[in-house]
Amino acid sequence: MSRLNAAIDLGTNTARLLIGGIGDNDSFIPVLLKRHITRLGGGFSQNAGISSEAAERSIEALRDFAGEIRLHGVNNVRAVATSAVRDAVNGNIFCERVFRETGIKLEVIDGEKEALFTLRGVLAGIDDKIGDFLVFDVGGGSTEYTLSHGESPLFTRSLPLGVVRLTEGKITCEAMTDKVKRELDLLTGEMQRLGLMHDISKVTLVGTAGTATTLAAINLKMVDYDYRKVNNHTMTLAEIEDIYADLLPLTPAERLKITGLEKGREDLIIAGILITINTMKIFGFNRIKVSDFGLLEGLLLAD
Repeated sequence: MSRLNAAIDLGTNTARLLIGGIGDNDSFIPVLLKRHITRLGGGFSQNAGISSEAAERSIEALRDFAGEIRLHGVNNVRAVATSAVRDAVNGNIFCERVFRETGIKLEVIDGEKEALFTLRGVLAGIDDKIGDFLVFDVGGGSTEYTLSHGESPLFTRSLPLGVVRLTEGKITCEAMTDKVKRELDLLTGEMQRLGLMHDISKVTLVGTAGTATTLAAINLKMVDYDYRKVNNHTMTLAEIEDIYADLLPLTPAERLKITGLEKGREDLIIAGILITINTMKIFGFNRIKVSDFGLLEGLLLAD
């Protein structure tokens, strides 16, 4: 272990910090992992962008992260903001305020760069790097899809599908499903035209980020979250549909009684499951491998 790096992922729903020691061949030893569900995209509007309440919640989390970075003596920090900030009319003002109040310089990255960092992180923790992978990262404001041959990306797209965006923008599950299907039909149509769908049955589907890891935690009936058990856990479409059927009739408060469901995701998990189920059905996958690694780990390992 040669040095400590810090990575910050300021997402539309969750702010996360990872401090780790970097080794050889994309290896690292985690020293600290912290996260706060800040719902930066909550109350988002086209005209005003990020709401003042959401900005306050997120800056408070970033102040906490800045303190941890100073405490651990880390000099090499990579901090990125994704969908909510890049779509906001006041995104630049928000980033300036973050730097002024916390000392953290946010890099607003586009969907393609986000997907490529995520691929690197996922493959750093996957149990078998040989073969083809379709990695999808369900975020708060967008979902990234990346097809790769081993560690080499072949195709990547960012879709305007996110759990906060869908939950706050669509009233019913039917409306959410319609939006998800329309976006995925466009995606698969493009991939078919590029000749990328003919061997899809040989591809391993990998889900990363909060929806996928929450599904794994529920499936494993995990009282205390353990990333080592979640990472590389596999689930079937039928198992995910059963979880959806169990959660759907419950109120958000009642869902918190389900073992494995983290507070802060109780209203958003339905949208995330709909994205997951429709991804599996439209692409034709019966199984999904869950990765606890993703964008944050890719940032940590970035040159």
